[in-house]
Amino acid sequence: LADMVEHEREIAHSYIDLSSQPRRSITSPHWSAIESSGRTYGPWTMNIEKLKPWHTLTGRQAIYFDHQGFRDLGEALPTYKPPVDTVAIGDLPMEEVENGNAKLLRFLTPHGKWQIHSSFRDTWQMTNLFRGGPLCWLNDDDAAEIGVEDNDWVEVFTNNGIQVARAVISHTIKREMCIVYHQNERHVNVPFSPLAKKHGATDLRGGGNNAPTRVMMNPATMIGGYGQFSYFVNYLGPSPSERDMGVLVRKMPLVNGKAIYEEKDLHLLKGE
Repeated sequence: LADMVEHEREIAHSYIDLSSQPRRSITSPHWSAIESSGRTYGPWTMNIEKLKPWHTLTGRQAIYFDHQGFRDLGEALPTYKPPVDTVAIGDLPMEEVENGNAKLLRFLTPHGKWQIHSSFRDTWQMTNLFRGGPLCWLNDDDAAEIGVEDNDWVEVFTNNGIQVARAVISHTIKREMCIVYHQNERHVNVPFSPLAKKHGATDLRGGGNNAPTRVMMNPATMIGGYGQFSYFVNYLGPSPSERDMGVLVRKMPLVNGKAIYEEKDLHLLKGE
């Protein structure tokens, strides 16, 4: 595989380079894509074109796991399992729905629409193309049910945590779901959350898209003895499910007609 990087040995990126635009660096044998200049990222291209063995015991693709643990769990072959019912396990304060303040939605957090994790989201190009900051995409009919209009501040929350974000209202979003593209920086111009204050949270601005979630491990991903399930940093190993869950979304109450941004205004949240 060394021939894939011979022409890239002298590549070096300065901080100015990386600040100005995303840069490709080098193809890595730990990943499955050939990332040479001029090629679009495509997984498994290294396995197909360079005959690199797949990360399995046999080096070939595998869909059947002849292992007692997988058989006992009913996962020796690809098996559909519905999402965990987060209402039934008590992750959601449903009283907020019962009193009409919030709506239960399916929470999806796809990879960034305009950024690479937390990078490039707040560049001037991106903030000119869109509004920047933490965003929660909602269906227009769902938003109308809870009195949310485009660009309103909303609280996305469960019993695990809260995220504060601006609503993006769009008919392109399927009903009864919300989308928060992960993960943007949230430390600039994010107001305090009245809900966080109510529950005695230490971070009153609310967290990122991970805040309402919690890791739910699948025991099948912790079975040893198979190469593709052996631990490797950022690539192989136990894969928890902390997405595709239920969250509650409500319009964030304003205090005296405005959102509270500064600690000196905390007394307004307290009603003083």
